[in-house]
Amino acid sequence: MEKVAPQEITCSSRVLNDCIALVDCNNFYASCERVFNPKLQNKPIVVLSNNDGCIVARSNEAKALEIGMGQPFFKYRNVIEKHNVHVFSSNYALYGNMSGRVMATLAQFTPKMEIYSIDEAFLDLCGSDRFHGYNDLVEYAHTLRATVKQWTGIPVSIGIARTKTLAKIANRLAKKSTKVNGVLNLIDSPYMDQALEKVHVGDVWGIGRQSTKWLVGMNINNARQLRDIDDKVISKRMGVVGLRLVYELRGISCLLLETCSSPRKGIISSRSFGRRVESLDDLKESVAAFITNAAAKLRKQNLAARLLTVFLTTNPYSKNDKQYNNSIVIRLPGAINDTAQLLHHATRGTESIFRKGFRYKKAGVMLDNLIPADQAQATLFDDNNIKRNRKLMETIDSVNKKMGSGTLRYATQGSTQPWKGKCGNRSPCYTGNWDELVNVITK
Repeated sequence: MEKVAPQEITCSSRVLNDCIALVDCNNFYASCERVFNPKLQNKPIVVLSNNDGCIVARSNEAKALEIGMGQPFFKYRNVIEKHNVHVFSSNYALYGNMSGRVMATLAQFTPKMEIYSIDEAFLDLCGSDRFHGYNDLVEYAHTLRATVKQWTGIPVSIGIARTKTLAKIANRLAKKSTKVNGVLNLIDSPYMDQALEKVHVGDVWGIGRQSTKWLVGMNINNARQLRDIDDKVISKRMGVVGLRLVYELRGISCLLLETCSSPRKGIISSRSFGRRVESLDDLKESVAAFITNAAAKLRKQNLAARLLTVFLTTNPYSKNDKQYNNSIVIRLPGAINDTAQLLHHATRGTESIFRKGFRYKKAGVMLDNLIPADQAQATLFDDNNIKRNRKLMETIDSVNKKMGSGTLRYATQGSTQPWKGKCGNRSPCYTGNWDELVNVITK
């Protein structure tokens, strides 16, 4: 096996002792819907994207009906009606709250954790089993799995290995195997080769479509063959990134846990409309709602933006509509997180790119060039109301946090918002709205 020059690749100093677990929630969105509605157990469920357009999550029962992931909802309408599949509009407020509960539970089991996505987290389990008095890691992982289920109602699968890439593979196999009961440990496993042979090379974490084509063309079809590839071959084609991936498959940790989240570089807020928008007033109203949402996120993270982009587009797939899309980048006068000021610039931007005679499908805003709000410098032309405006923003955020999003809002956002996306099958936000708590009936 060809060795890599030390300067080309950075590996963990504990390459032989790393013990990483990937905890992944099973069918997360569908599982969230089941937590507060037990009648859905063992029933097929699909969750739709914004505007009820595409299928973005499926329960195992829906997968068994061969309902495709990411496919337009209308393509499977007949199958869904025939098999009484339960359909839900996406409810991200509920999913976000449930994710927070799962991550808080996982944090009880290890001091080092990387939250990788809304339903996945890497855990450093080195020595955790012995510290807590368990016989081995598998027993410890089963306890972790049972605790998450008991405290949150969400089922999870756990893959354990020396590296993050192998933990991903272990988790993937744990989900599919009925023998391992949701936990698979590949550390020093005699079945490692068999496990890697079961994973198609295109399903290895970090391998994209183009790399898959190239690897399959070289008759490298599974993870084991990728692990055993010549270093020079992979390095020449995929560089140090590909080399790190191959080393990870060999059990040498090159991707360390990122326990601190990296600073946010931008915030985007956009939606597809529930119906086509043709008037400037409706378009400005929607952009006002998007910029208000983005500004609230800015202040929540104590950030301020120096660049604002406003964009809009018609439906590129419509053969009957005239096509138009445009955007404008606005350099703000300093770093801003004040909603009123951002509304002013977003409205001017919308007016400048709007063209009459088109039927718009989507609009949005993007805030870039972010810096910490306390590093924002005042200018000679700032008015004397900075402190008052800051206090106003704090009050609005505080009221909306206590009373619910949108309790206090600017009039330019509109009251009825007829352009809003479809969400006819959205479940109540059981965990985030006092008016939507679960009703319990006793007899």
